[in-house]
Amino acid sequence: MSLTKRIILAMVLGIVVGAVIHMIPALDETHAFYRWVVDGLFDAVGQIFIASLTLLVVPLVFVSLVCGSATLGGDSRLGYMAMKTVGLYLLTTALAITMALSLATLLGPGKGVDLATPEAAEFSGVEAPSIKDTLINIMPSNPINAMAEGNMLQVIVFALLLGIAIARTSGAPSRYMLEFFNNLNTVILKLVMILMQLAPYGVFCLLAKLFSELGWGTIADLGFYFAVVLLALLLHGLGVYSLLLKFFTGLNPLTFLRKMQPVIVFGFSTASSNATLPVTLRTVEKDLGVDNRVASFSVPLGATINMDGTAIMQGVATVFIAQVYGIDIGLAGYLLVVLTATLASIGTAGVPGVGMITLAMVLQQAGLPVEGVALIIGVDRLLDMVRTAVNITGDAMVSTVVADSETLLDREKFISSGKGER
Repeated sequence: MSLTKRIILAMVLGIVVGAVIHMIPALDETHAFYRWVVDGLFDAVGQIFIASLTLLVVPLVFVSLVCGSATLGGDSRLGYMAMKTVGLYLLTTALAITMALSLATLLGPGKGVDLATPEAAEFSGVEAPSIKDTLINIMPSNPINAMAEGNMLQVIVFALLLGIAIARTSGAPSRYMLEFFNNLNTVILKLVMILMQLAPYGVFCLLAKLFSELGWGTIADLGFYFAVVLLALLLHGLGVYSLLLKFFTGLNPLTFLRKMQPVIVFGFSTASSNATLPVTLRTVEKDLGVDNRVASFSVPLGATINMDGTAIMQGVATVFIAQVYGIDIGLAGYLLVVLTATLASIGTAGVPGVGMITLAMVLQQAGLPVEGVALIIGVDRLLDMVRTAVNITGDAMVSTVVADSETLLDREKFISSGKGER
């Protein structure tokens, strides 16, 4: 079996095993089996798998981006490419939140919901950083510290500046430095493929542990809300991205989705765009045919600021909470939600728990009680897995569109049915 098929099989088996364990009352947290197998073995292997991917994020992004910007550094196209990339990310986020608001308003997931929720009073919103503070903090005062803390925006800025400096340095220093980073990039990509062999085991253990804790009861309690968010995510991830790809490039969306299948599975399993970034970057370059000069910038930036899935959750959650509390925020309120959620995708980049932080900020701007976040926390972990899959699909789509507009897309590689090392 190919690696992709083994990962999908592991995902299915993990969900089934976890759900079965949850359905057996005797296998609770005090049982020896749960302590040693679920909370011990499954959790350990899953965390090792996440750590193995995360350890590559900073070196891969830094080295790949230095290579890409060094190649483009002396070319004025770098600025235009950056503007197009950020513009497309903001456009897709605005489309995502608008569609989510429209769908939730039409279906009404919060109508008739009982407000009695003991957890509601326990939730306290975390203050989101301002856009000004985020812009100031983009510039690294200590690049080594930025790498140690995994501050991806600062790492991206430092890598861009170093790459441009290499490109504008003449003679042997520039040539030797570029050769060094290109060789290092090749070695890191090989390390990605080595660690990918852990994927089926890591995916199985992560999902078995998750579903042994949650089961299906949590989804049933908020079934309608869960279904509306899931529908909006699928429409955006499969429909909107496909239409945009076809409109801007004329390429076949089915080919795109087929080649993105392993990355989507990874994103679903890890629920982390950053942890999936090494796999996303490799697939975008090797399978979709996006030149490294584009992929090395657009993919890491997308993993940091592109939050279409989160924006969809915020849109549906805002309508859901407004309906639960019986508050009509009107058209102006919904327009404010669109603007706030779109800007928040950049304003809270790199902040842990970003989905709930930005949702709290959106609710405050719309005049809704922040305590309403507690109503949806129960199913957020499951929806976060789908949101991540949508986000990384958007990263790859934008990278492909930007590369095509810059004539840096290998269309033959995109169209080919080759599966590389998978």
